[in-house]
Amino acid sequence: MSDALDKAEAAAREAAVNTAAVQIALAAVELAKAAQQQPVQQQACEHQHKQGRSTGEWLGIACAVCVGSVGLAFASIAIAIAACCATGCFLILRSIWHSTLKGK
Repeated sequence: MSDALDKAEAAAREAAVNTAAVQIALAAVELAKAAQQQPVQQQACEHQHKQGRSTGEWLGIACAVCVGSVGLAFASIAIAIAACCATGCFLILRSIWHSTLKGK
């Protein structure tokens, strides 16, 4: 019985050694596969691309530019009207001033 037990134990050890050898061989195969795939992965683009603006964003920008330019046009017209009014008032006051000086 001891002889059979020793044989079974030796067979179990041999199987364990064979299993470890098979595991090492499979690990080596996996490592070789990874080494072949690694250069392909390195050639791939690793940085993140910035996405372009969407159509809605471009429309929003265009509307903002239009509104801004219309506002600037109205502001320019208001400044021109104010300058004309100020010049007219100045000329009228100057005329009144001269007529009062001549009347004395």
